[in-house]
Amino acid sequence: ESERSGDSLGHGWAPGGSHHVALRLRACQVRDVVFVLGYAENPADAKFDPPGSQTIDKRRVRRVVDRYLRVDEVDAAFRRLRGHWDDLLGSLQVATPSEHVDRLVNVWNPYQCMVTFNLSRSASSFESGIGRGMGFRDSNQDLLGFVHMVPERARGRILDIAATQLPTGGAYHQYQPLTKTGNDAIGSGFNDDPLWLVLAVAAYVKETGDRAILDTPVPYDNEPGSETPLYEHLHRSLRYTLDRLGPHGLPLIGRADWNDCLNLNAFSDTPGEPFQTTENKEGGVAESVFIAGLFVLAADELAALADHHGHPDDAARCRDARRTMDAAVRAHGWDGAWFRRAYDHFGDPVGAAENEEGRIFIEPQGMCVTAGIGLDDGTAEHALASVAAHLATPHGIVLQQPPYTRHHVELGEISSYPPGYKENAGIFCHTNPWVMIAETRVGNGDRALDYYLRINPSAREAISDQHRCEPYVYAQMIAGKDAPTHGEAKNSWLTGTAAWNLVAITQWILGIRPDHDGLRIDPCLPADWESFNATRRFRGASYHITVRKGSGAQRRVSHLLVDGQRIEGNLVPLAPEGATVTVEATIQGAP
Repeated sequence: ESERSGDSLGHGWAPGGSHHVALRLRACQVRDVVFVLGYAENPADAKFDPPGSQTIDKRRVRRVVDRYLRVDEVDAAFRRLRGHWDDLLGSLQVATPSEHVDRLVNVWNPYQCMVTFNLSRSASSFESGIGRGMGFRDSNQDLLGFVHMVPERARGRILDIAATQLPTGGAYHQYQPLTKTGNDAIGSGFNDDPLWLVLAVAAYVKETGDRAILDTPVPYDNEPGSETPLYEHLHRSLRYTLDRLGPHGLPLIGRADWNDCLNLNAFSDTPGEPFQTTENKEGGVAESVFIAGLFVLAADELAALADHHGHPDDAARCRDARRTMDAAVRAHGWDGAWFRRAYDHFGDPVGAAENEEGRIFIEPQGMCVTAGIGLDDGTAEHALASVAAHLATPHGIVLQQPPYTRHHVELGEISSYPPGYKENAGIFCHTNPWVMIAETRVGNGDRALDYYLRINPSAREAISDQHRCEPYVYAQMIAGKDAPTHGEAKNSWLTGTAAWNLVAITQWILGIRPDHDGLRIDPCLPADWESFNATRRFRGASYHITVRKGSGAQRRVSHLLVDGQRIEGNLVPLAPEGATVTVEATIQGAP
């Protein structure tokens, strides 16, 4: 109001700072103004100047400040920064018929994935301190979105995460990034957690070919002397599930699975008591169909790792366990038109037609079909048709229907939210790409891309007054159809939505997918797309990819031209490091 800063002091709370720079500019005159914001840490014995005072010693940082107050140094720094991001983002670049796909895939989605890698779910480590930590499940899933850009840092992250695993194969739900130890305040017992480690390691090995990581000694609970190879950690992850099966042969849910708010053993009726840490009621048989689907997916990945690592007997055991779990899902997880969500503490179904509220959930439909359950008998298509009929909205796919309208003590926190928000029938964007991937598994490229664009922030800019969130990053949640603010997004930036959407669009819809023995080109495109181009760096080589599709064609790629040579199938063999490879793929025929 006074048009100048008052040189006032802020005391406590969250004070802000401002600079007031007065400039007089002649017509057409240009002036550069440089603002420098940074952080520096002095040694413990050189904090203050003079010693014993409360005046911060700024002599070390002054050299940095003076350097970057020079415009030429600032320009050079920006050039280095642009070069850094050009290199990271250059791992994959695409040119498709959709500006929204290009905008997200080429820049903003991988950028958001790097932010989630650095910050996980805590916007400020200073603010949260060591209270929350980084999620075991979260960090493994985030890795899927950044492993192709910074594989060496992904390797370090995997080893840090695995070192917090418990000897049982279980996991702390969170760990502290500074101390690299598990978070006792939250503890363990979220029974999906260990399986995500298998998916993260498989993604890393397929991207890099670095199978040596499987032989790297890693401790349990960071206890010196407890080390076993990372490969053994992965098998303990599967055994943790197999040691905890319920009466239907499905995995026990423990405190919760991916949905932290589905607390089938908590029975908390104390105001303010955290559902995730309250003492669980003993004697229950709560099972998760979602974890069963995740187990099938993880068992497939571990079997492939075992084969490539020279352990065929381990691979066979993984596949036997996969078949048994698949059969349990078909026998006890199928409700007639969709996959059930779970069985509660008393053995009653959750996410079933017989339920008055919460009859169908998104998570098992996406995960079970992604894992391949029901692809052979039409069950998968039936489940996805139910998603389209009951859960899909113009703003994305809601978590369940109908919403809970009263608190169900036997279900936990999920029923404590208002209908249409968060886990109570909100559009929890993290789960939507599982359905996109599932649609590609059944060959439905139209619906896969349609679902992708419904939550794509660039595409939603046209309804920004309703979306009310940044048009370049994914939000955790969009209000569901039962909410008064349907279509309004919340909690942007720090969400697993970023990694999974990048995986869905690049690896399954565009179909450029790393594999153990090469780069797979297996697109599942909408009928009205005729072609797209992509450049992908993979294991030191550069692949220039062109995909063409006849009008209306919806089959998959049957052969490739690799540097002019025909190759049957859709796997591009590994090229020497430094090579440039031209790949042409054509999709022909009706589905």
